[in-house]
Amino acid sequence: MAKYKIAWMPGDGVGNDVMEAAKIVLDKFKFDAEYIHADIGWEFWCKEGNPLPERTAKILKSTDCALFGAITSKPKEEAEAELVPELRGKGLVYASPIVRLRQEFNLRTNLRPCKAYPGNPLNYKEGIDLVVFRENTEDLYSGVEFFPLPDEVRDVIKKHNPKMKKFDSHPGNEVAVSLRINTTTGCRNIVTDAFEYAKKTGKKSVTVVEKPNVIRETSGLMIRTAREVAKKYSGIELWETNIDAMCMWLIKNPLDYSVLVTSNMFGDIISDLCAQLVGGLGFASSGNIGDNYAVFEPTHGSAPKYSGMYKVNPMAMLLTVVLMMEWLGEKDKATNLENAIAAVIKEGKVRTYDMGGKSSTLDVGNAVAAKL
Repeated sequence: MAKYKIAWMPGDGVGNDVMEAAKIVLDKFKFDAEYIHADIGWEFWCKEGNPLPERTAKILKSTDCALFGAITSKPKEEAEAELVPELRGKGLVYASPIVRLRQEFNLRTNLRPCKAYPGNPLNYKEGIDLVVFRENTEDLYSGVEFFPLPDEVRDVIKKHNPKMKKFDSHPGNEVAVSLRINTTTGCRNIVTDAFEYAKKTGKKSVTVVEKPNVIRETSGLMIRTAREVAKKYSGIELWETNIDAMCMWLIKNPLDYSVLVTSNMFGDIISDLCAQLVGGLGFASSGNIGDNYAVFEPTHGSAPKYSGMYKVNPMAMLLTVVLMMEWLGEKDKATNLENAIAAVIKEGKVRTYDMGGKSSTLDVGNAVAAKL
């Protein structure tokens, strides 16, 4: 019997390509795991009206963690148009399956390391080593939205906040509302995770990134909670920065920062910025981590035009495997794999098109496996 059971979810497009590269590396390790295929993605939305079938949720509940490739997402109207004819007009609404996984399995922490590996021609600056802790289940991504705006919802909001009166002249079918919902628990958990990571890795500061001067209640809650958590960690400074200023400072002085923590949408934005500093989404790994389960994924999209061409950079996927191994407690294997990835990057002989080379996705997988 295998030591681990891992849900294997290639998803859409190049998700299949990069997962093949991951399997090359895992097989070279003779990693003691059973890989259980699980359906997820656009194909199942189109055929079944559900991109995250119930059978997949059951598989995840029987496994230790999941490894995920990439997902295709489209706006509501386009998604409905691509359903098979018999499912159209039945009120089905597309929802991102990865967002659903985060919420249904309470994968509250999104961990996104962004490191400039020596020899990467795409590095913005050498020496960048950032980790973004993004709250993963709340904020604007919680999905509490209205369009058209029901009169009763408008009336309740107006009763409790007179600023809503500004929109009285607009009928409900001209008003869309998305609620930004943060909780003290959510804020405390993500900030604590960031400080624990800083403590474990010897980092001297944690930067909380919000916008409390304008988004006073939700960002204010995050800042107040961060200040309370920071009191428990002597020797680690809490820095506070507005999201817009943080984007500027990361471009100007990226080496000044190490651990960033923020809410869901701001984390989504700033983690892509950090990824670009170290080569782009082809190097951006992530873990969606809860108390008892985790789903690991590269942060790039499904790039349908490249599907099956084995053209895209699998480094993000391989670095995601590093995160999975660390979470499973396989520290030595994780270190070995990261060192092998770093060696291939530094050597520069095997590079995909984004790095100026002509190597395939699987060439990179094989080159990393050869370094193990």
